[in-house]
Amino acid sequence: MPGPLEDVVIVDLSRVVAGPQATMTLADLGARVIKVEQPGGDETRGWGPPFAGDDQVSTYYLSINRNKESITLDLKSDEGKHTLDRLVRHADVLVENFRPGVLDRLGFPVERLHELNPALIVLSITGFGHDGPEGGRPGYDAIVQGEAGIMSVTGPPGTPSKVGLSIADILAAHNGVAGVLAALYERSRTGRGTVVRTSLLASVVGAHMFQGTRWTVARDVPESVGNDHPSIAPYGTFRCKDGQIQIGVANQNLWRRFAPLVGLDPDDPRYATIPDRAARRPALTADIERVLAEDTRDNWLARLDEAGIPAGSIRSIDEVYEWEQTRSQGLVIEVDHPQLGPIELPGPPLRFDGAPPREHTAPPLLGEHNDAIRAWLDEKERDE
Repeated sequence: MPGPLEDVVIVDLSRVVAGPQATMTLADLGARVIKVEQPGGDETRGWGPPFAGDDQVSTYYLSINRNKESITLDLKSDEGKHTLDRLVRHADVLVENFRPGVLDRLGFPVERLHELNPALIVLSITGFGHDGPEGGRPGYDAIVQGEAGIMSVTGPPGTPSKVGLSIADILAAHNGVAGVLAALYERSRTGRGTVVRTSLLASVVGAHMFQGTRWTVARDVPESVGNDHPSIAPYGTFRCKDGQIQIGVANQNLWRRFAPLVGLDPDDPRYATIPDRAARRPALTADIERVLAEDTRDNWLARLDEAGIPAGSIRSIDEVYEWEQTRSQGLVIEVDHPQLGPIELPGPPLRFDGAPPREHTAPPLLGEHNDAIRAWLDEKERDE
């Protein structure tokens, strides 16, 4: 498929979420991704409900496997190992998210991979890191969200809450993609492959941002504050006459435009600065909502937009995908699935100026490309 990574071949040994999300992003960028699955297939093929169609296709699997090919290999068999040998010889990147040591036990330690292909880039994604005192732990997203602190700063006060997406997996995937792209660039200068390592733990801690420095610098332990911002006010969810909206007043210029809209004096000493407003958040929220309660969400959003105040509605997932702005950005794509027919999927988040919209392929059936991939390997080896 055309794209910046055209001619890059990726052998994808990963399963579940973090690895497949990373390889899907690389496939979106034009790489050829060969998804290697055990005979039973990626676990997410069985994750549901909801399932789609008479064949009970997992919508979870569909979300993270577009633009790939699938080959089934039993990596504990001689035949499976031999085919993986062949794939590695002709690949640019290998992606795996096994627990530390599993790939070694299968007979493919990094040293062996680089014997087969010195230019190979290996992306290894683990739960808690490949070394350290707890490096061998399995790392599912929800577990890492708790261990890495994100639950402690999410949700209503005193109620640690999981983010409603697999955010640790997604962050690890994007860090892995960044590492692969950097390694491909380095290889263009050196001709050598390398190993890129990241983990769900590292990716969440790396995203702590101001919540991290609150502790490392100020020795202040962050706590969850619901939809409010811990440092800025007013910034969060506010009730109107017929429901809630989001408002973000993140600087003094915005405050001076916002305050008169809700009947407040921007120079009121109680609320004059960001620290003043954050310190008196409950009183400020009550003053704002007293005025917002006089009108509807739509009218307030229009008024705030006219004043240049960042604000928005709170959309359900179905509303997001029917929103004209979402569709205008290419964030909904249509693919032809061999069992389900034409279906819509969430689309890639990147666009390149001047490049025509690409055609996407449906997430593959298990082993759908067994014959085609083996034929490609035969052809490559005939040409050597």
